[in-house]
Amino acid sequence: MVAFIAATILPAQSEAVLVGLLLTGGHSAVGLVAVAALGNTLGSVVNWFLGAAIERYRDRRWFPVSPKRLQQAQAWYQRYGKWSLLVSWLPVIGDAITVTAGVMREPLPIFIVLVALAKTARYVVLAVVTLGLI
Repeated sequence: MVAFIAATILPAQSEAVLVGLLLTGGHSAVGLVAVAALGNTLGSVVNWFLGAAIERYRDRRWFPVSPKRLQQAQAWYQRYGKWSLLVSWLPVIGDAITVTAGVMREPLPIFIVLVALAKTARYVVLAVVTLGLI
């Protein structure tokens, strides 16, 4: 659940929870990484849907992003395209990338594959380092 929340625009630290659970030794490392990656990927899918829906509210006074910022995000995504999703694991910027991918209507299957690769790789590296496997 923490990994899911951490991938949305809400603040949470899934890495700290994963490390804590890995250090207790009471759970399968593979299982923990799989659940964290799945939850984090699904949270990013929520961001994609938020981005896809955001355009219709752009002219509202309460809209949280200025037209200039939204344009900048779209231009950035056009420049780097779907491959920018490989850094969707980065704090703060990763959420913005996944929302922008929705705004730009990146095909959902491609989005899911690239985000899942990025999120899973992050958790695998974190688990390997935590467990001292390298």
